[in-house]
Amino acid sequence: MSQRATNLLSHRKPAPRAPERPLPTEAGYGRAARVDMQLSAAWRILVVESDAGDALSLAKGLQRQGHQVECVATGGAALQAYEDVDLVLLDLELPDLDGLDVCRGIRAVCDIPVIAVTARGSELDRVLGLQAGADDYLVKPYGFRELMARMDAVMRRSQPRPAVAKVISQGILRIDASLREVSLAGRSVEVTRKEFDLLYLLASHPDTVISRKRLMREVWGDSWSRRTIDTHVSSLRNKLGASDWIITVRGVGFRLGAG
Repeated sequence: MSQRATNLLSHRKPAPRAPERPLPTEAGYGRAARVDMQLSAAWRILVVESDAGDALSLAKGLQRQGHQVECVATGGAALQAYEDVDLVLLDLELPDLDGLDVCRGIRAVCDIPVIAVTARGSELDRVLGLQAGADDYLVKPYGFRELMARMDAVMRRSQPRPAVAKVISQGILRIDASLREVSLAGRSVEVTRKEFDLLYLLASHPDTVISRKRLMREVWGDSWSRRTIDTHVSSLRNKLGASDWIITVRGVGFRLGAG
């Protein structure tokens, strides 16, 4: 080999290394995103995953959010381990049993939330998964933040809601949910449907600040508009005769006042 060729080889840049695949908790998220995800409650989670690498990455991500995680690799082991957990993340591709059968087996005896996490992504697969009893269906590859959001949604739906009084009284203010009527010191107050829903939601959670986002979700169905809330709050204050009936908590939301 000539001296020129040797010099060229000695100065050749090494090929760039392929980037390592990040753990799900770190994939594409900054510090703020990780802080948001850590707001979830701590649950006992059963991960049913036949791929050891995927199971390890998922378990580490969930543990970083404060959850307790148990991993099993077969359907048979899943049917022995699900009773002591709050949520099951179920891969449908298992070495011994079809994941759909595992889901049916769990659903036949209890209502523990199950999220199918699988590579089966067709519409038919999704329909079969939901018909088998899965509460949600997530197709690989997926973002960890989406998984956390779906887990939160499933767990929120699975929690029994406390009964809310049909008639709520706050001083001279009376709200009757059965008749959808509002009265003040015995005098009827005419309110619109959305005004009633807004006032009743605030009155149903005394001494609690209800965020704008929650108000929009539960009263208007997520059709976000800051002006919409402000307009209805202003109208209610006028009809109730005092601004103190609805207290603004700056940067957060609203709560019911004493009038």
